[in-house]
Amino acid sequence: MKLNLERPIVFFDLETTGLNVGKDKIVEISMLKVMPDGEEITRTQILNPGCHIPRECSEVHGIWDKDVQDKPHFEELADEFLDFIGDADLAGFNSNKFDIPLLVEEFLRCDRHLDFRNRRTIDVQNIFHRMEPRNLVAAYKLYCGKDLTDAHEAAADTRATYEVLLAQLEKYQNTEYEDRKTGIKSIPIQNDVKALSSFSSETRSVDFASHIVFNDNDEEVFNFGKYKGLTVESVFRKEPSYYAWMMNADFPLYTKEVITRIKSRLMF
Repeated sequence: MKLNLERPIVFFDLETTGLNVGKDKIVEISMLKVMPDGEEITRTQILNPGCHIPRECSEVHGIWDKDVQDKPHFEELADEFLDFIGDADLAGFNSNKFDIPLLVEEFLRCDRHLDFRNRRTIDVQNIFHRMEPRNLVAAYKLYCGKDLTDAHEAAADTRATYEVLLAQLEKYQNTEYEDRKTGIKSIPIQNDVKALSSFSSETRSVDFASHIVFNDNDEEVFNFGKYKGLTVESVFRKEPSYYAWMMNADFPLYTKEVITRIKSRLMF
């Protein structure tokens, strides 16, 4: 099966120094760009994170400090990565919660911006977990009938994610799904990036870390802490110091960019 694409889509996977989006760095990025005509363009790059790679992380992805000593830093290739991605949509496995937020953070650290105003994202893991709750190795076995022998190697994981999505389209193209919260039934798996992006998004996040989300009235509300469920604007009006606290706390740079944009509206 071939993806129906109006514009390119980039499947990607990151290997990192850890799981903290606000602090950890990328040590390997692999991207598979699929064009509307079916052409595939790949790029894989090992990066020097500029810090020690914890042993427990190296044991997972196989990249050690000695492997990155002579490799470029992210900021050296940031413009090349932006050019490669271009206006493409993005897809990955657990990408909405981890890979996309961390990639955005790396760009912001070197004053680059990956614009998401007209960009769609597909999280293949969310589709998988809703339809068959397991992990990428099991997904590859279930949907593709193959063993993922090189799991946790970025290139292998990226290719497997792309193949899994194609297999999901074939398996679920006429499958009815019932929303566990609303009871509404639909056939959500369609060969359409917009539909897949909507179905694979668990929350309507404003920032990628889901600290700020949209409520049913399309208002930005806090999704954590003592003000969870309250609109950001109302909290900032009532307690302006909460904005200052967030800006000085260990929140991702993109979250801070979002709340700054919201706060700026209060000045008019």
